Amino acid sequence: MLQLKRHPLQRYYGRGDLHFITTSCYRRKAFLETARTRDIFLSVLEQVRRRYRFDVIGFVVMPEHVHLLLGEPEKADLSVVMQVLKQRVARRLLHRQRKKNSRQSELWSVSPADERFWQRRFYDFNVFSARKMTEKLRYMHRNPVKRGLVSAPELWRWSSYRSYALGERGPVNMDWMVSPYKMKRTSIGLPDEDNPGFGQAHPSKTAKGAAPTFV
Repeated sequence: MLQLKRHPLQRYYGRGDLHFITTSCYRRKAFLETARTRDIFLSVLEQVRRRYRFDVIGFVVMPEHVHLLLGEPEKADLSVVMQVLKQRVARRLLHRQRKKNSRQSELWSVSPADERFWQRRFYDFNVFSARKMTEKLRYMHRNPVKRGLVSAPELWRWSSYRSYALGERGPVNMDWMVSPYKMKRTSIGLPDEDNPGFGQAHPSKTAKGAAPTFV
């Protein structure tokens, strides 16, 4: 029987690139379909960002997968960051679910939770130019609209769109956007102000109650 040789997944760190990362829930199940689960994911992302000291350039949390645009961390590398992020999210969400369904939560370990919540690997694309960065941000911010989850990107509060278009502060720190703060460990410049690639939210979409915001 012919056996295909499996090529190891190669990742490239330490070159000053940004990284466009995609990670999916186990068997593409919609484990992040509720507002609470998406809020928890972003809360854990911020905790991990603080611990490993990296810039979050953009993100979107979808019901069954997540896109992240990240700078390289000052501590460890992005493989470690993603391992910790996925384990912590799985631990919190599946522990709560198991506690709800059973009183035997002390038998629930981290490793099975990680395996059941997430696909084992994640996709990592090196972003090496401002143009490519804009392309990936546009893709992320338009994803909820393309999927029919909302009619406009500013209505999906689990993305970085409102930080760009409205200047809002969200659950994930993005202070690298505020002068004189600069992105860490990357040679990529910011998109031009005349062509940021993110657009401005329509006034009708930014009225009070139009979309949840973070203070």
